[in-house]
Amino acid sequence: MNQGQGKTSYARNSGIQNAEQKRLKPMIEAAIADLSGSTSTSALLPTKMVVADLGCSSGPNAVALVSIAIDAIHIHCLQFLQPPPEVCVLLNDLPDNDFNTVVKSLVTLHQSNNEPIVATGIVPGSFYERLFTSGSLHLVCSSNSLHWLSKAPEDLTRNQIPAYDIDEHTRLERHPMVIEAYAQQFRKDFRSFLKFRAKELIPGGRMVVSLVGDFLDSGVIAPKFSHMWEFIAQILSVMVSEGVIDKAKLDSFYVPLYEPSDKELREIIQDEGSFSISEMRVHGPQSGVDSALMVPRRFVNTTRAVFEPIIVLHFGEVMDEFVRTLERRWSVEGTMQDDFTRSPRPRVAVSSRRHDLQVGQVQAKSSKWCKLKEA
Repeated sequence: MNQGQGKTSYARNSGIQNAEQKRLKPMIEAAIADLSGSTSTSALLPTKMVVADLGCSSGPNAVALVSIAIDAIHIHCLQFLQPPPEVCVLLNDLPDNDFNTVVKSLVTLHQSNNEPIVATGIVPGSFYERLFTSGSLHLVCSSNSLHWLSKAPEDLTRNQIPAYDIDEHTRLERHPMVIEAYAQQFRKDFRSFLKFRAKELIPGGRMVVSLVGDFLDSGVIAPKFSHMWEFIAQILSVMVSEGVIDKAKLDSFYVPLYEPSDKELREIIQDEGSFSISEMRVHGPQSGVDSALMVPRRFVNTTRAVFEPIIVLHFGEVMDEFVRTLERRWSVEGTMQDDFTRSPRPRVAVSSRRHDLQVGQVQAKSSKWCKLKEA
């Protein structure tokens, strides 16, 4: 994401993402309520709680989800006349994230909510790896992040197969193989995410996540661009035809981004086995979004704020021309709306609960320990 507070920064062009965070409020509130019964039969929350946001990014959105969780904790304690628990808030993103603004946001959050916040911190690193100590987290939140892969699909990069070929016939012929390569990488990454979070959450701990998804098997007309990275590549292909960038550069460009369907997410969660799904929602990309944000100029800025770093890293300083190409496309009346209609980007939100250790598992571990002791 673009760093800082400038006019092309993520901090100033993330209103659409913030709308998705707000939609998670009921799920987070339900998760907090559920945690009051995760360790006892009473309605009391634990006396100490740790809340983490994975993929927090920067700007005002960095503390949005944890703020919702803190408000939910405060309301729950007032309702049941419970002293507020000690709460630790942890924010995570990749090491090159703009943590300067994140730290300022955390300071503001701490000062404005003396209770129940006790400690705050940042945890740099990939959420596809271990980040926290075992059994230390009560609630994990993540929004607008998990559709980003840990890396480009290995099957494509290893065999030097372009994700998007300018030749339409070749592109259509390879399309199923390319999409499957992206799907495989997502399955591998998301299983890792679930496995590590299961180790870090307490038994019965909750997780609320949302990501850009796909309307697969939903009856919606087949999209022109199955995934957002295809749309980005299509704009870049126009720049190739105009001689702005080299075709070989486009052929070696892979956006590590995959939007799964709710069906795919459900299957991966159930197959991995660490979590049970409490609730899953799918809603349209414009649901709950201020109409002022859904205009070409604002959406061009949002696209730039998200994709500029990865485009500039691969192609060099071509972003101004990328923006002009995108603006030309959407300057025709109704073109942007047509793109959204033909290639909808729904949001998939999932609330899940980490399985408690089953009796059989306890017995198996006890038996294994006894055997080791006897040996």
